[in-house]
Amino acid sequence: SLRDNASKLFLIENNLGAFLFVWRKMITRADILAYAKENYDTDPERLWAKYPEYEVLRHRNNQKWYAILMDVPGNKVGLEADDIIDIVDIKCEPDMILSLSTQTGFAPAYHMNKKHWLTILLNGSIDDDEIYNLLDMSYEMTKGKKVL
Repeated sequence: SLRDNASKLFLIENNLGAFLFVWRKMITRADILAYAKENYDTDPERLWAKYPEYEVLRHRNNQKWYAILMDVPGNKVGLEADDIIDIVDIKCEPDMILSLSTQTGFAPAYHMNKKHWLTILLNGSIDDDEIYNLLDMSYEMTKGKKVL
């Protein structure tokens, strides 16, 4: 059932302009890490003793990051409350960042270059498939060339 602790009720406008209440399962950090392992064979790295919950996902061949998972106060990513929220920062095209960062569930990159990175709030406001598609895009953008 989607009505569990990892679900949330959302008011969504359909293509006819009607508003509907829907239950949406919230994607979790564990979901993203499992997806990265299954699709890219990436294990998370914890690089900072001061922030043991921050997990970097990067390519093995060139060491470039394609995502970083963090837990931060909500007010750091544009929310009113300062409750701790999980986020993922991904690499993104600047034009997409301008468009997405104004939409619910997205924010200008937290603690990263805001021109090339985007923050996704892991609070259920964005569909899982959209998050995975953006993660795929970030992975492809950062593949680059193999470092010798």
